[in-house]
Amino acid sequence: MPVVEKLKMLIVQEPVVAASCFIAGVGLFLPAVVRPILDSLETSKQVPQPALSDVVAGMTGKKQG
Repeated sequence: MPVVEKLKMLIVQEPVVAASCFIAGVGLFLPAVVRPILDSLETSKQVPQPALSDVVAGMTGKKQG
């Protein structure tokens, strides 16, 4: 297992680089795996988009109509 030995040597010689690679791996893993799981469970429902006139009225404080 030369790959495992090289990995151990990297962790001992360059712990900051190894930690950065680990954090990057977690950062790539989470959106690639967790998001599809959440979508398959349908926990993230789409919120209906409000009408533009309602948004403008809310921002300006004026009622349109």
